Amino acid sequence: MLLKDKVVIVSGIGPGLGQELSTLAAAEGAEAVVLAARTAAKLDAAEQEIADLGLGTRVLKVATDIASEEQCRALADAAAKEFGRIDVLFNSAYDPGSFEPIESASMDGWRRAMDVNFFGTMHLTQACVPHMKERGGAIVMIATMVEHKPLATQGGYGSSKSALRCATKHLALELGKYNIRVNSVHMGWMWGPSVEGYFSWQAQATGRSQEDLIAEVAGNIPLGVIPDDGDCAKAALFFGSDYAGVVTGAALDVNGGEYMPI
Repeated sequence: MLLKDKVVIVSGIGPGLGQELSTLAAAEGAEAVVLAARTAAKLDAAEQEIADLGLGTRVLKVATDIASEEQCRALADAAAKEFGRIDVLFNSAYDPGSFEPIESASMDGWRRAMDVNFFGTMHLTQACVPHMKERGGAIVMIATMVEHKPLATQGGYGSSKSALRCATKHLALELGKYNIRVNSVHMGWMWGPSVEGYFSWQAQATGRSQEDLIAEVAGNIPLGVIPDDGDCAKAALFFGSDYAGVVTGAALDVNGGEYMPI
């Protein structure tokens, strides 16, 4: 079991990757999973999925807007008080920002994305680090292929995640002496509720069938399919496990081969 006996925090709980990460962490032996999201109902759904595994995994739900530094501290302190430590942090919460060409984009949308994706993630990371220093641990940033392969109208989102990637490398350098590893996982297309909704919207907007739109995207992916968000969660889980015990500052591309760095 990759996360046996670990205390794990997952931010950004909701249908999709966040919920997949929390359920998989429990399935892989986590002693406790701390669930964080702005919406309480999403926390309840994730808690039920974990309970349905029948493993007796302990769960703590903390409604949290990571854009709030105070709420991030409250989340980390509650986790440490309840379970005595924090072993793994999955920074999965995000805001897609506004989908507009940069030349006419609202910078308010960019600021919103930056407040969550960069500053919010840094708030939560700073809140957890003091609770990880004694025993060491792992911090996993959920990043995006858009940093490497620009997609039209996603400049604000990509820029916020690029800033986070730079901070990830600096954190890996600074926190290594405490045996705290910091890595990032760069997701491409992920089949799940958000992408399903996107294709439904595109089909209505263009008059094309969803099947054709999906086939067009999958045709640019060497594996020939849009990766499932549950499979993408497995890749992220590796960085939280002891199998990545000597890996820090690394970036893992999880996109079916659509982007291959040289």
